[in-house]
This record gives sequence, structure tokens and C-alpha cells, in this order.
Amino acid sequence: MAFSASDLPAIYSLLANSMSQDETIRKPAEAALSQSESRPGFCSCLMEVITAKDLASQVDVRLMASVYFKNSINRYWRNRRDSSGISSEEKVHLRQKLLSHLREEKYQIAQMLAVLISKIARFDYPREWAELFSFLAQQLQSADVLTSHRIFMILFRTLKELSTKRLTADQRNFAEISSHLFEYCWHLWQSDVQTILHGFSTITQSYNSNAVEQHHDDLHLTCERWLLCLKIICQLVISGFQSDAKCVQEVRPVKEVSPVLLNAVQSFLPYYTSFQNGHPKFWDFIKRACTKLMKVLVAIQQRHPYSFGDKCVLQPVLNFCLNKITDPEPDILSFEQFLIKCMVMVKSVLECKEYKPSLTGRVMEENGVTLEQMKKNLSNAVAGVLTSLLPNERIILLCNVLIRRYFVLTASDLEEWYENPEAFHHEQDMVQWTEKLRPCAEALYIVLFENHSQLLAPIVVSVLQEAMNGCPTSVTEITPGLLLKEAAYGAAAYVYYELSNYLSFKDWFNGALSLELSNDHPIMRIIHRKVALILGQWVSEIKNDTKRAVYCALIRLLQDKDLSVRLAACRSLCLHVEDANFSEQDFSDLLPVCWGSCFNLVKEVQEFDSKVQVLNLISVLLGHVNEVIPYANNLMQFFQMVWEESSGESLLQIQLLIALRNFVVALGYQSPSCYSMLLPILQKGIDINSPDEINLLEDSMLLWEATLSHAPAMVPQLLAYFPCLVEILERNFDQLQVAVNITEAYIILGGREFLSMHASSVAKLLDLIVGNVNDRGLLATFPVIDILIQCFPMDVPPLISSTLQEMMVILQRQLLKHLQLLY
Repeated sequence: MAFSASDLPAIYSLLANSMSQDETIRKPAEAALSQSESRPGFCSCLMEVITAKDLASQVDVRLMASVYFKNSINRYWRNRRDSSGISSEEKVHLRQKLLSHLREEKYQIAQMLAVLISKIARFDYPREWAELFSFLAQQLQSADVLTSHRIFMILFRTLKELSTKRLTADQRNFAEISSHLFEYCWHLWQSDVQTILHGFSTITQSYNSNAVEQHHDDLHLTCERWLLCLKIICQLVISGFQSDAKCVQEVRPVKEVSPVLLNAVQSFLPYYTSFQNGHPKFWDFIKRACTKLMKVLVAIQQRHPYSFGDKCVLQPVLNFCLNKITDPEPDILSFEQFLIKCMVMVKSVLECKEYKPSLTGRVMEENGVTLEQMKKNLSNAVAGVLTSLLPNERIILLCNVLIRRYFVLTASDLEEWYENPEAFHHEQDMVQWTEKLRPCAEALYIVLFENHSQLLAPIVVSVLQEAMNGCPTSVTEITPGLLLKEAAYGAAAYVYYELSNYLSFKDWFNGALSLELSNDHPIMRIIHRKVALILGQWVSEIKNDTKRAVYCALIRLLQDKDLSVRLAACRSLCLHVEDANFSEQDFSDLLPVCWGSCFNLVKEVQEFDSKVQVLNLISVLLGHVNEVIPYANNLMQFFQMVWEESSGESLLQIQLLIALRNFVVALGYQSPSCYSMLLPILQKGIDINSPDEINLLEDSMLLWEATLSHAPAMVPQLLAYFPCLVEILERNFDQLQVAVNITEAYIILGGREFLSMHASSVAKLLDLIVGNVNDRGLLATFPVIDILIQCFPMDVPPLISSTLQEMMVILQRQLLKHLQLLY
């Protein structure tokens, strides 16, 4: 039965009750709304709630209605076999109602309305809603600031939604939208820039704040509209044109837009300082605007590198970014997000493959000019621009600035480290390089060094030497020299693969790095952490005569008082053990201390990532050292403790299952000694009814396979687990090969006892596989049948007769198919 206007009070009550803190009220309301979703008229009722003038202040109820509306669009807008869905008449009504309510004053509601329109447009544009963009463009002509802001919000959300459609026809539609909207949006955006700059100038020159306060709200709304318009222009330029890296055709808007975007950045930046204290709302806008402008320039460069590589675009943009990085105004140094975007731009240009010699094949065009030659010509032109922008002196300056300014730990870094060493380690180690200034500077430095290694290697060695000479290993206080040494050590660690030709690791280690560890003063953790990093990064350059000393140094660092140092040592030690030239002979007597340090570290750390990191080292050690049996009891206690404490942490449990597998393999035929700890964990991992089954099953089956492969004899507990294999394969055949290996092990190891106990399960398993897998899966199953018949020639054929008959039918079918191909 369809909903009507008379049902509006009931719908409103249900929406209000669905937000109640009282579960006895909330649950029935949610159930009633869920049952109503598929009924005709439900979305129309929601639309009335969202747009009702007398409910304008009830933002929470209107938002809830919009959420249910969005869910209904996702589920029922398209016709479904199991539901009548939303009728064509109701869809027309909803589309008209949405477009009649453009001037929504509440920002959150306006945002949700924009989302609703974008979701519907994804389904209906252009076939059912061809007039959408023309109507919005028409409304813009006579709209006030608020209405135009809301329309641009709708345009942005809708264009973003449509840009994700990948079919050729959809991309063609988007290109057509771009051609119609670009000019209007671009002209309005430029006009708004002038309006905003004039408003900012008035604010900074006015001493009577009350005189201009009444204009602030309108100006701020214009700022927000301008930002939305900028996002729309970005969408149109990025998604409205095929990448010129593929078609090698100039994208005209790139040359038109990019210089103006750069001018806008240059015009806005001075207000970063002006608004910092007195106008927080506009200061926030300046930060967002400058960051977004740089982000758009980066996106355009990455999408249309050849058009962006034109001298009138690339030269001013790159020159601006380089100047801001190497010689920023004092206040800009605190504007980290902006500096990050400048570094991202420079890095993107330096590593852009289109600006390097083309390695493509010879694809001929109709006029006889190859795409390869066209790309080569464009690359050469850009190379000339880059050479003029980056002479050797500027490259060296950039390298020095990155190391000496941006690599150096700040006071806030040191405070963060002191308060929580573990969290500091993970932030430095795992943070996205585009999120923080120092990791971004490090990423730019690595690319710069890769491009100019011969020029920069001597410079980095010189900075390293200067830093070591300026800060003795006996230092006991934090000085600029100590911080520079830490930065220089980092610089040397990141580019070991090239720097090794200019710096002898053995001399460096014996003359400096090993001496750093003799100073146990608390402030030396700053250096100790970087030494641990260096020892891991330079692993390939460490020769046999230095390995022993390096292993000892890492074990010492693994016992450091600072958690950040210990975790860095843990990671580096893992790299050494995994190295193809790992010397177990030099490491064997260090194993007891290493195991103990790992066990202690797991107990002390709190972060989930820390525990995974330590467990990974233990797993790697088990896979690469032979002397495991003397430490088996301690390892068993450790694994038991970690398993009990890891409930609900499936990623940690996965790492533990991998370590247990290596442990079983290392124990070999003495593995039954760990069954008291191992088998309960295995049983939980292969239980398909376990809450963590989806995460743990794959690694649990590999552990099951390893346990059987290294078992000297079958034990009752293992024998009882076999029916679980049938249950697993009844769900899917993702682990078929491992299941086949497990079955073979049961047949060989369990013998007649296994067959007598699980004959029906074996028959069921084979029937399940043979009747439902492809040829490859069938081939994987043949060895199991072969072994069964060889081991039990009298018992098995009658037991699996249905499987054998099915196999014969499949083989005959395959034979006929081959004969038909031959004749």
C-alpha cells in the first residue's frame, strides 16, 4: 500500500524516534522505517519532511530523512525484480521537488540535498534527466549569493559522481557537460577572485570593524562559493578531457587556467599573516584556498603533463614552488600544508615519466609522424625548461635546504617523542608522506637525489662529514649540531644505493656509528634511532667482516631504554635476517638475547602496530635460523600469551598464525611438543562459525597443512579436525589446493584409522570437489584419488563410486570436445 500525505505525521514520528537514546523506542522505529523503504510514496514523504518550512529548525530529523532517502535511492531507484521500487511518476515528482528547493539555508541539509541529486543523476542523466544542467545553469543567472552557493554545491557533487563513470558513452557525456559549463564557471570564478580580494583589502584597511562586519557574512559565503567553483573547474579540466599523456593533444584550458590559479595563490598568501590574529574565519579560508589551489595545479600536471609542460605554465609554477621551499617568508614556514603542496608539485614534476625520454613503441599516425616522436619532442621541450629552472647551483641549494631545514627535528617533535615514544615511532615510520612536512621533504629529497645522484652524492657526504665533525659522540645535551647530525644521518640512510659509491660503510660504522652507541645519555636516543635506521637501510652494503659487529649493535639497540629506538632496531634487524647474505653463524650466540628482547618488547608496547612489528621479527627469525628447539618452551609461552591477548585483533592473530607455521616447520618432527599450545589455536582458526573466520581461515589452513606435514604420527585431536575441511569446502573452493594437500597428509599419516573414522566425510569431500570445480581443480584432485586407491585398493572404489562415475562422465565430455576440434 502506497504512502500518502496523511502518513506524514507517522513518518515524522518514526524518524524522530529512530534517534532516541532509549533502545525500546529506537529499535521499533528503525524496524518500521526499514519495512517502509520499498513502499511507493516513502521517498515522497521523506522529501516533504526535508523541505517542510515548519520543520526548518528540526535539522536532526530532516538529516535523518535525507539519510533514508539516500539509502532508498541506492536500493530502489533502479527497477528490481524483488521489489516494485520507485515508480516513474514518483521519480519525476522527486526530481522536480529537489530542483524547486535550491535555496536551503541550513548548510548540512543543503549538502545532503546535493548528495541526493548527484545519486539520482548517476542513474538518470542524461536519459531521464537531460534538463538537469541546463536548469541549474539557468537558475545561476538570477541567483543571489546563497542560492548560487547551493547550486555550485549541487554541481560539484553531481560532477564528482558522474566523473567516476568509466564507460565511453559516460565519458563522452561528461566531456559535453564540460564544454557547456566551463566558460561560465571560469568567468564567475575570476570575478569572485576580484570580489574577494577587494573585500579583504577593505577589511585590512578598515579600523572600524563594525562598519564592515555586516558584509563579512556575504563575503564569506562568496569565498565558499569560490572554493566550490574551483573544485568544479578542477573536475571539468581533469575529467572533461582525455589525458594528453595518451592522446598527445593540447588541452587548451590548462594553459588558460594554470597561470591564473598561480596568480590567485600569490594574491591570497599575504593575507595569511594579516588574518592570523584578527579574523579567524577568513584566515581559515586563506589556508584552505591556498592549499586547494596548489592541489588543483598538481592534479592538472599529473593528468595533462604535456599541456602543463608548456613554458608559460611550468616555468612560473615550478619557480614559485622552489622559491617558497628554499626561501619562504618567516610566517609561511608555519603554513605546513601549503609547503607540503609546493613540495608535492616539485616532486611530481621531477618524477614525471612524460618529461623523461620516451620508451614507447613506434605507433604510426595517418600523417606518418609517430606518437613516439611527438612525445619525444614534447619531452625535450620540457627538459629545456627544467634545465633552465634547475641549474646545478639551485639543485644543490634545494638539497641543502631540505636536509638542514626540513629534516631537522623541531621542538614539538621532541616533545611528542618524549611524551609517547611508541606513537612517535609509528607516525614517523608509517605516516603518508603527503600528510606531514618532514616525510614530504624526505620524499622530495629522494626523487631529487635519484635525478641528480652524481651531483648531489658529494654534497650529502660533505654535509654528513660537517655534521659529524660539529657534534662529538660524547655530547650530553640537545644542540643544533646534534639535530643537524640526526638530519644528516637520515639523508645518508634514504639514498644508500647511490651513496655507497662515495662512502665506505665499514669506515663510517667503525669511525662513527658504533661509537655513537657507547654514549648512553638519554638525549642520544635521537641519534640511536637514526643509527638503527641506517643499519637497516644499508644492509646490502654490509660486508662479511662487518656483519658480526652490526648484529651486535642492533641487539644492543633492541635493548635500548627508548621504545622508539627499540622498534626501529626491530625493523632493521628483520631486514638483516631476511637478507640473502644473512650469516646465521655470526648471529647464533646472539639468539638468546634477541628472543628475550623480543618477548620483553611485546609486553611493554601498547600499540597494535608495535606488536605486529615484533611478531613479524619473531616469525622471520623462525624461518631463517636453525637453533629453535632450545628456545621452544619460551616461544610456546610467548605465543600462548599473545593469542590470549589478541582477541578481536585479527591482523595480529594472522601474524601469529604465520609465526606459528614457521615455528612448526622449524621444530620439524619434534613439533608434537607444542601441540598443547598449537592445536586449540588451530581448532579456532579452522572453525567456520568463528566470528574471525573470514580473516583467519587462509593462514589457519596453511598452519594445518604445515602441522600435518611435520607430524611424525597422527594424534586423536588432529584426526578429529578432518570434518572441518568438508565444511570449509562446502562454502567455497578458495583454498582447494591447500585442502587437497591436507587430505593427502591425512590419508598417508592416518592410514586405516583415518579411513574407518572419516570414510563418509572423504566420499562427501570428493563428490563436492569433482562435481563443482573447473578442469584445473579437477586435476589437483586426481592425486588424492590415486593415493586413496593405492593405499586402500579394496575399500575405496566402492566408497567413492559416485565420484569415479562423475569423473568418467567429465572425461568423456572432454574427449568428445577434443575430437570435435580435430574433425
